[in-house]
Amino acid sequence: MMDEKGQISAEYLFIAGVLILVTMLSVVFIASESELNTAMVAARSGVDEGISVSSVGIYPTDSFSEYSKTKSKLFVPYSVDIVNISYLELGHDDNYDKDWIQFTVYAKTSERFSHDELDSIGDRINFYLRKSIAVSFNSTSSTNGLYNPVFSPHYVFTTANVKWV
Repeated sequence: MMDEKGQISAEYLFIAGVLILVTMLSVVFIASESELNTAMVAARSGVDEGISVSSVGIYPTDSFSEYSKTKSKLFVPYSVDIVNISYLELGHDDNYDKDWIQFTVYAKTSERFSHDELDSIGDRINFYLRKSIAVSFNSTSSTNGLYNPVFSPHYVFTTANVKWV
């Protein structure tokens, strides 16, 4: 009678141990995915903000002078549509000891802009994308004024130039 009770207790302990192991592995995987989901949501929010403030930006005197001469169309409200926001895992970055993720924004506009004007619009979109991620992970103090690169507990985030389609 006692041997049977001991055997059942051992089986329960084995099952409990396996469940604890599976739970711990799941938590690690879910935490990593949650971090990427948070970054993606922040990226989308940042892109939306970058588009909405693009023609009402506050510029330093030098930049304002340059824009007045060569990019005056950017002072007038314009429309930009986001086609897609994607990220690419670029492996482990040894400098930061984190995995490197690069975001790419695909956008389009029906208005005629020069290459330099599109670059300026894209720079503003990417700036707000990175800033939003930095705010989401409370890492604004660990990056520079352009929020490049941006850090989370397990990742370092950068952006590629906006692709205009």
